[in-house]
Amino acid sequence: MNNLTPEELEKFIHRELRGLPGHRAPSTLEARVLAAIEHRASIAWYHKSWSYWPAAVRSLFLAGVTAVAGTAITAFYLFMHGSQPGLVWQEFSSRFEGLTRLYSVAVWTVKFTSQTFSGLSPLWLYGGLAIIAGLYATFFGLGAATYRVLYRNNQ
Repeated sequence: MNNLTPEELEKFIHRELRGLPGHRAPSTLEARVLAAIEHRASIAWYHKSWSYWPAAVRSLFLAGVTAVAGTAITAFYLFMHGSQPGLVWQEFSSRFEGLTRLYSVAVWTVKFTSQTFSGLSPLWLYGGLAIIAGLYATFFGLGAATYRVLYRNNQ
């Protein structure tokens, strides 16, 4: 047995280990594992780590944190250069002037749409919606037919 090559020794050890009987798991192990899995599944996403959060919530969180950090850095910079609080508020509001314009455009669009649709007859509105639905159905039907002709028959 002392004259075994490394390959023979490896095969011998492998054969001996395979011959050992398997260990039995405790009788309560299965119940504990299932209980732990059920407990993990019942935990809400906001109590879990960052990787389990929905993508939309993560992006909103990042946007909010970035805005807070940017505001804090800007305020610190302005206060360190001797700015007064009134000037800081003017600077802050001028940075978000684009958002207020965007909001006013959105409000105008909603008002314009509601005024336009209030003057339409329900027959025209439902007829237009039916035509749009028919066009979508035609588009998907043509797409399915094209797929069958070009790709499905080639396989």
